[in-house]
Amino acid sequence: MEHDGGDGQLGWYVVANIARETAHGDAGLDIQRGLKHFAPGARVWIPRPPWDPGDGRMPVVGHHRGNTRRYVNIVVRREDLENFRAKGVYSLKLLRSLNGWRHDLTAPTTPLYAWPSREKAQEWADVWNSPLEPARLDGGSFRPFLAVPNPPPAELEVNGRKYYLAHYSARGPRYSSEPPPYEPAPQLP
Repeated sequence: MEHDGGDGQLGWYVVANIARETAHGDAGLDIQRGLKHFAPGARVWIPRPPWDPGDGRMPVVGHHRGNTRRYVNIVVRREDLENFRAKGVYSLKLLRSLNGWRHDLTAPTTPLYAWPSREKAQEWADVWNSPLEPARLDGGSFRPFLAVPNPPPAELEVNGRKYYLAHYSARGPRYSSEPPPYEPAPQLP
């Protein structure tokens, strides 16, 4: 794989920090500091995903909470990460952890899951920094997939048709083609 790094750089990866507070348990009401394996604010490296673990999760590599010298590979929820950015890797030990079990000892400086350039890594970091959530149109399902930013816009145009925000809850925004009812402003005495 080609990488545009120099001065001992081994490849471009996306880096993030573990969120200070993470939600766990039933309905996310159990708020904890960091994660079981990573301290709050810990830097983790995100390789270009070779597979999709699903459910908004991603594999990360970072220093374990209990042992700052050892790197661990763990799959975490994307919502438990913040401050995504592109960064170059210079450490062979870190590269070995990022490559995982497919690391080739005959070519130890070959990054297997690096992004091809800094721009591509930053492009993914920007996508993950501005999370989108699925929206429903006219009470239908999430198909075709429509993603809107959080907070959702009050009006949305899809295929030349205007939709209005009808309801917003933990299950995401719901849009209706019917405009909201008119309510006259109360008159002041």
